[in-house]
Amino acid sequence: MRVIRALSAALLTLGLAAVPAAADSSPSPSQDDTSAAPTQAGTSFRTATEIEQGQRATASGSTGDYLYWSFPADTGQRPTVAATVKLPDTHAAQTWQIDVYDGLRRRQACQYGAQTRTAAANAASVELACVLRTVRSWSEPWANDPLPGTYYVRLTATGVAAADLGLPVNSEVRVDSKDIGGSAAVDGSLAEPLVPGIATRSGSGDEEESSAVLAGLEPEDGWASGWWSDRWVWTAVGGVLAALAGVAGYALTRGSGRPSRVPPTA
Repeated sequence: MRVIRALSAALLTLGLAAVPAAADSSPSPSQDDTSAAPTQAGTSFRTATEIEQGQRATASGSTGDYLYWSFPADTGQRPTVAATVKLPDTHAAQTWQIDVYDGLRRRQACQYGAQTRTAAANAASVELACVLRTVRSWSEPWANDPLPGTYYVRLTATGVAAADLGLPVNSEVRVDSKDIGGSAAVDGSLAEPLVPGIATRSGSGDEEESSAVLAGLEPEDGWASGWWSDRWVWTAVGGVLAALAGVAGYALTRGSGRPSRVPPTA
């Protein structure tokens, strides 16, 4: 009975320890959409408008323009980029596409989502979505895995009639992430996140650092870069359970500690 009580107490303690870790792995609350939401988009990678995750960005443009935004994504996150384009009252059929690139400007494939859609003639709007793969803390140099750093969103029309070029459109973009946690963790980490210009920082002053880094946004708690994963908790839980199982097995099999037969005395 004492062994069972000890096992129960240990399991309860481990469960209480694991609850905060599980809570920490949940996505942080989204920002208020009305808090300093950007109202314009860039026209290239270098002029991309920075947005926070959970923030709704809007921009006006013309059909045929390239619209760019950028956002930070960290280890363990699975970003979802959603865009809505409000079209003019009268137009021909149009095909719109949303693309996502990482800090090295490598195009990232969408796991699922309507990355390209065709709006019928005179349709009021078209909605697009791209769910990226989970961001990893480290990858082989030849791989194209998502890594921590800046990501770029490009929105444009790929199939437009000549008569529709230049017509005004309004767009909305929002990025949200699901925290996958330790199930997607890998060994290793990057020396620096893939943020354009971060490797050229001199570190001699705040002014020089801000002028060198081309993308200034980062996660609220800073870049994790793979130093922590909730799989550490479950690895520790497994080790403790294995030790307790060994103690319990020994206690159940050792018997009373006395020999079963007493040899006769001479």
